[in-house]
Amino acid sequence: MEDIRRLTHHIVEFFEKLSSWEHAVVRDEGLTLPQMHTLEILGIHGPLRMKELAERMGVTTGTLTVMVDRLEKNALVRRRPHDTDRRSIFVELTDSGREKFHQHDELHLKLTNDATACLTEEERETLSLILEKINREM
Repeated sequence: MEDIRRLTHHIVEFFEKLSSWEHAVVRDEGLTLPQMHTLEILGIHGPLRMKELAERMGVTTGTLTVMVDRLEKNALVRRRPHDTDRRSIFVELTDSGREKFHQHDELHLKLTNDATACLTEEERETLSLILEKINREM
């Protein structure tokens, strides 16, 4: 039980540090954290149906609609009809949204490099495999 408590404290501390970094970076870009996460998901996965995007973000489609409205107003995303399903709407990055995603992704790469500089290549690979496994199960 003490091992899981220690692990929990490490995870919480890491999350808080990462969250503080994310908030600071996103604030400088004039976006909210959920808005940036929307750009990240679309940047990684490409165009998604509103329902799929909401599921990946863990929000309702109503909440996502408001967020996409704001991102669309800022010309970072656009909606387009599905080719074969008239009820479905795709959300995709605009060129400006893609640029914003790439800039933020570069910051993530630097953060990851800095945060894992104390690890060997083997430890980085192990950490990557562990995170992949945890993410699959969540």
